[in-house]
Amino acid sequence: MTLAFVGGTHRTVPLDLRERLAFSAEQATEALQRFRRLFPGREGVLLSTCNRVEFYTAGEKEAQPPPTKQLVSFLAECRGIDVGLLESVLVEECDEAVVRHLFSVASGLDSMVLGEPQIVAQVKQAWAIAQDSQTSGPLIGEMFQAALRTAKRVTSQTTIGRERLSIPSVAVADFARGVFERFDDKRVLIIGAGKMAAETLRYLRGAGARDIVVLNRTIGRAGQLAARLGARPGSFENLEAELTAADLVVSTTGASAPIVPLELFKKSERQRAGRPLVVLDLAVPRDFDPQIAGRPGVWLYSIDDLSAACAANRKSRQSELPAAFAIIEEETQRFMGDLLHRTTVPVIEQLRAGWNETGVAELDRLFRRLPHLDGVAQAEIRQAFERYAAKILHPPLVSLRSASHSGSPHGLLDALKRLFDLKE
Repeated sequence: MTLAFVGGTHRTVPLDLRERLAFSAEQATEALQRFRRLFPGREGVLLSTCNRVEFYTAGEKEAQPPPTKQLVSFLAECRGIDVGLLESVLVEECDEAVVRHLFSVASGLDSMVLGEPQIVAQVKQAWAIAQDSQTSGPLIGEMFQAALRTAKRVTSQTTIGRERLSIPSVAVADFARGVFERFDDKRVLIIGAGKMAAETLRYLRGAGARDIVVLNRTIGRAGQLAARLGARPGSFENLEAELTAADLVVSTTGASAPIVPLELFKKSERQRAGRPLVVLDLAVPRDFDPQIAGRPGVWLYSIDDLSAACAANRKSRQSELPAAFAIIEEETQRFMGDLLHRTTVPVIEQLRAGWNETGVAELDRLFRRLPHLDGVAQAEIRQAFERYAAKILHPPLVSLRSASHSGSPHGLLDALKRLFDLKE
């Protein structure tokens, strides 16, 4: 085993458990540093988004990836979760299946919203955190580079990603519009200033919203986002007042606990005079206490409430899936061929080194027996021998490369090792 993977998505892990399993960027860094201490020499990347938590590992020879059961235990320990809760909901894969899965994820084919563009940036960020944590080595690096290349092909060669649908766009179009017919007369509150907040703001502006306030714990980030996309920054300290004034709230923070508990919401509720409120809580863990959904006049939707709308989105774009999956398969086989070819390199080097060593020894013996040969003659003989050796070695080496790219080099590798007495 060279590659291993454990992970779960919105399809396999309930939201309440996914909230507990989610990693912030800082928590991901801590987990990777811990992984490096526990499993020296292994490579790893931790991908955590609102819809998935996945751990990719790689290693060769004596530094093989840990068994997948051990990886499940590792994730459970990192987040303080009973491992028994995760064993039944996390998927485990090895080698080629890991590559195929990552390529599908990066291309948006495994997303809640088919082809959603944010996942590429999230994959890049996860890989960057691994690089900073020194857990991204040659295998992981090559696999993630290939995943990004595959995602680019899917985007450019199919129409799956061309409508630029995303979780925010589906949330607004399918849920907020179910309550409000128009947005130009509504007060919109966006909590958070990351990429999802920016995409939501951009979509709402296009849908007609004009009165938009952005809140973030870091006022500078709220100000930058608001200035860039035509909104107004607010103070996070005024969250209660902003909730009172809002008609639509979209929350996308990375907080580890609800930023709007039930008691805080009740305080703002008293000032709302029964006005309807739509809350799109797109954060994992959730930003709003789920009990708020039971308050009168409140439409509270979480990330998992988007499932039906996203299923309809997937169905409408189903015709492009075969072409996208064909690209995934082609790139997977290319990567696996390159990966298997890596295993043949030491054998090729040993084979050449053995022939060269034998050739040098035999030529030296020949030249001692023929002392009358001058330097020019000796050079001609050496070149002739090297050409002869290269021609003899060429067929088995070509066969070995061909076998590696077809996915079955092991039998030929073993035969060459036995024939030429090559050691590991």
